[in-house]
Amino acid sequence: MVMAALSSFRVLVVPGLYNSSPQHWQSRWQRLYPSFERVEQARWDAPVLEVWSERLRQQLRKSEQPTLAIAHSFGCLTTVHGALNQVPNLAGALLVAPADPDKFDVSAAVSGRLPVPAIVVGSLNDPWMESRRARHWAKVWGAEYIDAGALGHINAESNLGDWLYGQSLLQRLVALSAEQKNDTVRDTARPTATR
Repeated sequence: MVMAALSSFRVLVVPGLYNSSPQHWQSRWQRLYPSFERVEQARWDAPVLEVWSERLRQQLRKSEQPTLAIAHSFGCLTTVHGALNQVPNLAGALLVAPADPDKFDVSAAVSGRLPVPAIVVGSLNDPWMESRRARHWAKVWGAEYIDAGALGHINAESNLGDWLYGQSLLQRLVALSAEQKNDTVRDTARPTATR
């Protein structure tokens, strides 16, 4: 069901610190949907925002197809930074359990309203960002906020399997991104009034 909805989008998986293990829902989604591509970092143990964002930018340049980012933890900050710096072809972002920008001293670099639809998924007991802070950042980014309950850092330790609820949120993002894409096409097709 998700794949049919995704047919007009490319999908990039953007993991956080130390990458996503084989049991992580991001890795499981890549096995379920082989067309999903992972943004690989040279140093998974050294999250440097500008370096990681450049890797995202390089991956996005490989195709002109509208792209959705499925990000986790520091990968969310990477995606936000990229979006705020107008990475090419980004059409939407699912930002799951973002790391607190203050913990990495990057708050200023990720402050601003995103130019694409985004959904932030927070957890009530996430050690990397309190839910009230996640809600705050969602507001800063102009993103929809989803409280996923007490799921820790929404990672492999959360034992989510294929995380079906997350897949439903991805479907929602597809709908939001397609709607914005259609609005953009309609806006560019409108005749300009002359005086």
